[in-house]
Amino acid sequence: MELSSLTAVSPVDGRYGDKVSALRGIFSEYGLLKFRVQVEVRWLQKLAAHAAIKEVPAFAADAIGYLDAIVASFSEEDAARIKTIERTTNHDVKAVEYFLKEKVAEIPELHAVSEFIHFACTSEDINNLSHALMLKTGA
Repeated sequence: MELSSLTAVSPVDGRYGDKVSALRGIFSEYGLLKFRVQVEVRWLQKLAAHAAIKEVPAFAADAIGYLDAIVASFSEEDAARIKTIERTTNHDVKAVEYFLKEKVAEIPELHAVSEFIHFACTSEDINNLSHALMLKTGA
C-alpha cells in the first residue's frame, strides 16, 4: 500500500500531514535516533568532565568538538546506519551505542573510552531523556 492521506497510520500524518510536516524531523524515528545519539554523547562528555571518574579522563577541546559535531551533523545517512546495525543487534539503543563506537574508532582519545559510551545506563535512561527532548524541541 502506498502512503497517502488515506493509508497513513494516523490522521496526523494523513489528513494533517501538510500542517505538521515541520515536526517530522523531531517526532519521527529519525528524530528519536538523533536524540538518542545526543543523549549518549552528552553522557560520555559528562563522565569525562567528572574528575572522580578516572577511567574517563577529561577530553581535549578537539575531542569535545568532534563529539559535538556528531550530534550537530546527524543525518538521515547516520540514522540509516543505525538501522542497519539494529538488524544485527535486534536492539535499538544498542545499535546507537555501536554507531557511536564506529564514529569514535579513529580518534585515539575517544576510542580509548568507547566502552563507556553507554556506561551505567539502561535503555530506558536513554529513551526517556530522548522522548523528553523530542517534546521540548517540538513544543
